[in-house]
Amino acid sequence: MSDEDLKPVDEPEDENCMKNKRPVYFDDSDALANYVIDTVGKNITLGMCLGLGKPNHFVNSLFKRAKEDHGLHLHLLTALSLEPPTWSSELERRFMEPLVQRVWNGYVNLDYITAVRTKKLPPNVKVSEFFYKAGGFLNNAHMQHNYISTNYTHAARDIKANGMNVGGQLIAKRSINGRPMFSMSSNSDTALDAFNEIKRQREQGRKVMNVGQVNNNLPFMYGDAVVETDLFDAVLEGPDYHFTLFGAPREAVNATDYLIGLHASTLIKDGGTLQLGIGSLGDAIAYGMKLRHQRNTIYNNILNDFQIIDKFGDIINRVGGTATFEQGLYGCTEMLVDGFLHLHKAGIMKRKVYDNIPLQRLVTEEKIKIKQPVTPGIIELLVQQSAIHSKIGKRDFDFLQAYGILKSDLKYKNGEIINGKDRFVPDLNNPDTREQLFESCLGKYMKDGFWMHAGFFLGPSDFYDALNSMSEDDRMQINMTSVLHTNQLYGNNPYACEELKILQRRDARFINAGLMVMLCGAVISDGLEDMQVVSGVGGQYNFVSQAHAIEDARGAIMIRSTRAKGKDVNSNVVFNYGHTTIPRHLRDIIITEYGIADLRSKSDKQVIASLLNIADSRFQEGLLARAKEAKKIDSGYRIPDQFRNNTPERIEKILAIHKEKQLFPLFPFGTAFTEEEIVLGSSLRKFKEKISESKMAVLPGLLSSMVAPAPREAAPFLERMQLDKPSNRQERLMQKIVLFALKQEGYI
Repeated sequence: MSDEDLKPVDEPEDENCMKNKRPVYFDDSDALANYVIDTVGKNITLGMCLGLGKPNHFVNSLFKRAKEDHGLHLHLLTALSLEPPTWSSELERRFMEPLVQRVWNGYVNLDYITAVRTKKLPPNVKVSEFFYKAGGFLNNAHMQHNYISTNYTHAARDIKANGMNVGGQLIAKRSINGRPMFSMSSNSDTALDAFNEIKRQREQGRKVMNVGQVNNNLPFMYGDAVVETDLFDAVLEGPDYHFTLFGAPREAVNATDYLIGLHASTLIKDGGTLQLGIGSLGDAIAYGMKLRHQRNTIYNNILNDFQIIDKFGDIINRVGGTATFEQGLYGCTEMLVDGFLHLHKAGIMKRKVYDNIPLQRLVTEEKIKIKQPVTPGIIELLVQQSAIHSKIGKRDFDFLQAYGILKSDLKYKNGEIINGKDRFVPDLNNPDTREQLFESCLGKYMKDGFWMHAGFFLGPSDFYDALNSMSEDDRMQINMTSVLHTNQLYGNNPYACEELKILQRRDARFINAGLMVMLCGAVISDGLEDMQVVSGVGGQYNFVSQAHAIEDARGAIMIRSTRAKGKDVNSNVVFNYGHTTIPRHLRDIIITEYGIADLRSKSDKQVIASLLNIADSRFQEGLLARAKEAKKIDSGYRIPDQFRNNTPERIEKILAIHKEKQLFPLFPFGTAFTEEEIVLGSSLRKFKEKISESKMAVLPGLLSSMVAPAPREAAPFLERMQLDKPSNRQERLMQKIVLFALKQEGYI
């Protein structure tokens, strides 16, 4: 690579960046990779954020160099490396390839994760992640060996401890007040802290670098996400690098998910705080909340049909409610999922908070009403709180103007407020200037409140479109920030202190998902008892501990009561298990499709009884027998009759009545799949499960379909699979498999 190739292609506009020669701009990712190697050396530990915000072109160029030069040692520290689905057979290819081309067209694959998946990773490259897509790397030796178990709030710390000397991030760019600025956008979560650490090390003379890649498709998010350009040492920017963002299609929401979501929706208190995660369970909760708010009578009728109020009315009345959301909710979550935008549009996510203690205290105590016009009383209350001085100084003026309490066109100079041609010293102890201030200088409504603090986002493509199409004012009401802010109360960090967080997070409900729950109340969420890592701890422990630390907060873990593989069904409520994510002493609320178990402050006997009530009835007696054998519950204890009909058949029967009324759709917030793909995907998946269980069980039906002609209603499905006109033996066989799978599920 010549010196000419390493020259910057675009000088930064900002004078401060010009002075410091930072960042250096490149329009060639290979040139940037060489620049980084020449600056840092051949031992590179690259830290990247979880999920969406990876600089794909840059890391691919760095990985390419490592493949070419085995003297270059590359350690990639990250989490959730995104990859489109692949296929393992010709039939799967015919189903998946058109979908991949449509949904992920323009996405740039991460070459290192493809190498991991295909076991072609060079020996001089190591990949360490602290969170996987659920089940994505079971039995993958490299990933299981190099997994780093950590709480989300400790991720930046642990990446630093592993010797990170380069930070990489996908960024958005915008001019603000005539100056170029960057936004960490989708991933302020750990990037803010990691990049500031690199900056500190750079100032101490270490050979380290922060590298950014500008992508114009990335929404420019505000709040703490906005950073000065000189935080970065080098930036990749050019028309070839604005790749399509990775879209994560919404999952189908089944009966189990909907019932869990319904139960969870009753625990959310109006005027409170909400944290949710991604996936079908998160969508189910959002759907339940929309029903509660927009169709409240129908919502409560559904609760009655499932006897939810009869069985769990006590905890619902203490913790949540079933009325509409009049005050609305504030979101404090590590992940901004698209369900939050649907709740915001529905008028549910509307409670605003302020990043100022005196102001937030007055709002929390409802002494200041956010939606009411600004009044002189607001300024008087702020003086009483010692938030401002009675003789308004420059700092007081800036504070009042920033929050819209004073008009934006006012000026402050030499101790005076300038209002057009009028000038006066703003002294509230002087009746004349006090009257002048109140009559002509007050703003209309308070501003700069946030209805959401979040650390990162990831979702379907239309979610990114929705963020991009928001007005600037609306997007400014979402504060993308560090997980040190969202996921914990304590710690010295620049985002917010503990007092402010507690004021903002009133009646917080932190709702997450787990794999299994033990009868003692301990939860398994991230791994198996053979030490195989399924996903990761992420922020779950952080939110569980927060729920115990905030007086009026509660934490709930959602558990699907059973798991099935073919005809083999097992309970996810288990007596004991050889791995724990959330220990028993932090037990709080467990939700299954059969109900709610309030475990906080309860004895072991009470915990066991509560969990048995929400277990699948096929496993209740066996679990109870184990508890009695261990002398953890009375030998004569009997599960109450009202909890002894916990069956999927009962749920499906009741839900079917409401589905006929156009409620509980498979994809409540839309989908990237066509109708044919939804049917084909479900049918072929179930066929695969059946044939893996027993080939002989499906062989007679498959053979009989070999001679039957394709029915007319199968035409759109066969056309989608390009099997409507089979031309050889393999295609004829695949056609018959598709027809058999569709027939087995009742679609033809």
